[in-house]
Amino acid sequence: MAKYRQDRINDSVAKEMAQIVREIKDPRVSSSLITVTGAEVSQDLKYAKIFYSAITGRDPECDKGLASAAGFARGQLAKRLNMRITPEIKFVYDGSLEHGMKIASILNGLDIKDEAPEETEDAEETEETKETEAGEI
Repeated sequence: MAKYRQDRINDSVAKEMAQIVREIKDPRVSSSLITVTGAEVSQDLKYAKIFYSAITGRDPECDKGLASAAGFARGQLAKRLNMRITPEIKFVYDGSLEHGMKIASILNGLDIKDEAPEETEDAEETEETKETEAGEI
């Protein structure tokens, strides 16, 4: 039952952080289109990792902007969620989308041909020769 509660907390933190990130007015953050992909809150609710991705890719300036806005995000999270303890927030870049696109491009680049045997006249002729050879024996 504890796992269910932890999943609910992670989902609600991720949902609220997606809205809070849009409200950050730092130009390093607002210039990038950021998507919150998930949240991982520790069991004691003291620490939270917020996973994000950006369409522009990993940008060190965006990382610095999010790190400096972590206090603002924590305050907004405390106002929106009724939690006993508001976790310290750490933003972590999620490179899984880029990794997935790389794998998809590799798979699309492969030239796979279907090598299933097709019934042709040559196959029928070999069957007929086998039958005649068997009859001669």
